[in-house]
Amino acid sequence: MAGNIRLEVVTPQKSVVSEDAQIVIAPGILGEFGVLVGHTPFLSTLKTGVLRYNDAGGTERCVFVSGGFAEALPDKVTVLAESAERRRDIDVERARSALQRAQQRLDEAMAAKAAKEKIDFTRARAALERALHRVQLRSN
Repeated sequence: MAGNIRLEVVTPQKSVVSEDAQIVIAPGILGEFGVLVGHTPFLSTLKTGVLRYNDAGGTERCVFVSGGFAEALPDKVTVLAESAERRRDIDVERARSALQRAQQRLDEAMAAKAAKEKIDFTRARAALERALHRVQLRSN
């Protein structure tokens, strides 16, 4: 089916994307999913990852998203993300520093687990995943 679908990506702080797209591919909690105009309506939880879309001109665009929800309608995709950044807005040095800190916390969590100390392993792993996706997206 030819035509464009409206894509809206918003966080609690701001609107990140508001434009027409030919296709939207998002990181659903059960796997990636794609949406074209005329798609059957559905809701999905999102995992941390990269949302890709082809703009109205056919150029692929990428947005880092960290958690949230997506609603697909026949003419619109709305993403409500905990955080989101366009590729061009990611500060690669800050992302690399966050990656190093997260890896250090994860290493400390593993050592603490062996020493029977209480460290939030899940939180450290989530920080590592967010930082890794940002670095990879910005580096491509």
